Amino acid sequence: METLEAIHTRRSIRKYTDRPVPRELVTELLRAAMSAPSAVNAQPWFFIVVDDRKLLDEVPTFSPYAGMCREAPLAILVCGDTTLEKAPGYWVQDCSAATQNLLLAAHDAGLGAVWTGIYPRGDRVEGFRKAFGLPEHVIPLAFVPVGYPDQKPGPQERFDKAKIYHNMYGQRRE
Repeated sequence: METLEAIHTRRSIRKYTDRPVPRELVTELLRAAMSAPSAVNAQPWFFIVVDDRKLLDEVPTFSPYAGMCREAPLAILVCGDTTLEKAPGYWVQDCSAATQNLLLAAHDAGLGAVWTGIYPRGDRVEGFRKAFGLPEHVIPLAFVPVGYPDQKPGPQERFDKAKIYHNMYGQRRE
């Protein structure tokens, strides 16, 4: 799949078949995630691959928009480690770039995935922190259920010229 095709056709997938995802494919997703750019090349991310059914079923009890994990064969928890930052505060951008790479790699591999947000919602951060034994300096950013899709939403055109200015806010190009 070409890059622009992947970007334009990737969709959030919330329904999955029960087909397991091979371990080698999960490794490729993580390799893609870790290829993301990061501030000062700090790479302050950590990933927890979750395939324990009990844990996957527990997540929606403290993360209300993650109900699809109950049918996903696995999910990947993307976390930032603030002790690894060389540019304080940029872990959010670094881990967001890694999450987007993960989503695009899943799409390219014929998998479905969806980004469920955690940070900066304190209740969700604490829920993930407790469920996964995260130390205080490791902050969960996103929980990404992954699996073979059981739905096929089509691409959406999201380009909006009204959201583009040139050189200064409010200035449009004729």
